[in-house]
Amino acid sequence: MFRRIMVAFVTVFTLAILPSVFAADPEMQTSPAKGERHPEMRHALHALERAKGDLEHAAHDYGGHREKALELTEQAIQEVKAGLAYDKK
Repeated sequence: MFRRIMVAFVTVFTLAILPSVFAADPEMQTSPAKGERHPEMRHALHALERAKGDLEHAAHDYGGHREKALELTEQAIQEVKAGLAYDKK
């Protein structure tokens, strides 16, 4: 159980720093072709939603770290959704 929480936390942390990586490299800001479904983004969204469920059902609070991971996971979910919505414009 602790391993799953740590994996979720690392996933959330990684997704939280991705926007700053893309912002720093203009070449990575190219937009995909219209109508593309973005399977990687959708896969990441589903993984984050599963991680959120795991964190919500964790037995302990781990000194507040579980709650912070939940907050960051929700933030990451919203960012991925915003990215998908941005592409539809």
